[in-house]
Amino acid sequence: MPSPPAAHSQVASPHSPPWIWPPAAYIHVPFCAHKCGYCDFASLAGADDLADRYLDALGAEMAMALDAPQAVDTIFVGGGTPTRLEARQLGRLVEIIGRHFALEPGGEWTIEANPGTLDAEKADILAAAGVNRISLGAQSFHPDLLRVLERNHGPEEVPRAVELVRPRFPRWSLDLIFGIPGSTVRQCERDLETALSLGPTHLSCYGLVYEKGTSLWKQWQAGHVVALEEDVERAMYELVIDRLAAASLEMYEISNYARPGDESRHNLVYWANDAYFGFGLGAARYVDGVRSVNTRDLPAYLRRLEAGEPPGGPSERLDAKGRAQETAMLNLRRTVLGIDRPDFLMRTGHSLDDLAGEVVARFVREGLLEDDGRRVRLTREGRFLADRVLCEFV
Repeated sequence: MPSPPAAHSQVASPHSPPWIWPPAAYIHVPFCAHKCGYCDFASLAGADDLADRYLDALGAEMAMALDAPQAVDTIFVGGGTPTRLEARQLGRLVEIIGRHFALEPGGEWTIEANPGTLDAEKADILAAAGVNRISLGAQSFHPDLLRVLERNHGPEEVPRAVELVRPRFPRWSLDLIFGIPGSTVRQCERDLETALSLGPTHLSCYGLVYEKGTSLWKQWQAGHVVALEEDVERAMYELVIDRLAAASLEMYEISNYARPGDESRHNLVYWANDAYFGFGLGAARYVDGVRSVNTRDLPAYLRRLEAGEPPGGPSERLDAKGRAQETAMLNLRRTVLGIDRPDFLMRTGHSLDDLAGEVVARFVREGLLEDDGRRVRLTREGRFLADRVLCEFV
């Protein structure tokens, strides 16, 4: 049977497959009350006076890039802290998004919220606009650990935010971080129990990463904070996996857990290596095989768009083999779906076994991958060593 055409041979249009033309849109809002110590995203504090100019520029960027409103299955508004915007500005934001994107029936529209910046007026504005999923950044329920992370909300603000979210939005998620310097397995367990007591149907639980250049990374490099021992962090990860499974929150990606049907559809786009639009400061996009990233310099972003110019930033088009390798790496993050051989061939034009058969076989022998003949997935042990496995595919 002949192989299907590779992605680069197709002409991009809204009728193209989802790995060519985006079924998803990401919109970035960079404003924060305070820059968290671990954060490597394009975010900044003390710039709220630029918010209205930023919204004008954001609308101009969308109008410049899109000939007509785009139908999408998912919209994700991240940051920064989108709910840092004033209620009036938040209303402007959702109006701008609604002008340029039409959410398909049954689609998912998520916005990130900081527990300390969400109030009833803002929640009502979001719900009225069609937002149907909220992602709340709790991170921890221990004040001492929040201080290490340089978070500026208190644990008591999370339940208050959940009370605002629950009656207005059909789906919502909490973010937690484990592996925080000075933390214990017992504290991780208490964070999980507190989170579960609030009744989320989705949890994102990330092991702390010391991103180069962040405040926390600088403290670590200077010896002011000490990273946890690997065996302690592994014990925390095991606890997260097992406790959430017992609560019927299935691990569907190496850091994400959900009840069936409540998975983040937007993030599944990324892990499928499907295309997506991206707008705003530092936003990434992947359209017609080209990855590009906007400038992270806010004054430059505003200046260029106010001059009628694109925001600027690096771009890259991978060759067919590079895209196939990237797809394999991203697919393996999916702990249930993994790499599906027929789907992989259809998307990339490459046979997984021709591309990486020796790598798959080696990790199967080592007990880090499982292969049932159709799907290749991380084993339980492979999840703890995922970085080692994934880097072999690119």
